[in-house]
Amino acid sequence: MPPAKLQPALFGGLFIGVLSALPIINLGNCLCCMWVIGGGALAVYLMQQNHPFALQGADAALVGLLAGLIGGALDGLLVIPLALAFGPTEQRIIQRALESSQDVPPEVRSMFDHLATGGVLGVMAIVGVFIRAIVFGVIAMLGGLLGLALFKKKDLPPGTTAVMPPS
Repeated sequence: MPPAKLQPALFGGLFIGVLSALPIINLGNCLCCMWVIGGGALAVYLMQQNHPFALQGADAALVGLLAGLIGGALDGLLVIPLALAFGPTEQRIIQRALESSQDVPPEVRSMFDHLATGGVLGVMAIVGVFIRAIVFGVIAMLGGLLGLALFKKKDLPPGTTAVMPPS
């Protein structure tokens, strides 16, 4: 009987998405994608705890991938309201920096003016959700394989059998 993957993937994805979206805490992803790898490993840990036998690499990679896809989409969706809340402040900071610097070429100023429009930011946010989901999925899959190496149950000695828990 294959191990259940959905619930561990949801918890791993929740871990990834929330910690990756929170301001300041999201800096942990700058340290080798710490939250994404950790979410993939967490999903494998939870899956291994609910399965009496050692997991296979394919199961670990799949649950890590699912956790990353869920976490990336959740992060992208959580970042949108945060960007709307803090976006005007960031735009004022950028505008002041552009005004105080005389060395900025007119093309760069024009680019920042175009990026400040709502339509461009909306499209970038939607595309960002998909990009995050894909990138987080691949990285969390690696985290799942790392989690398998760390949390894999030892194989049973020859001649012994494990009793499956009632389902």
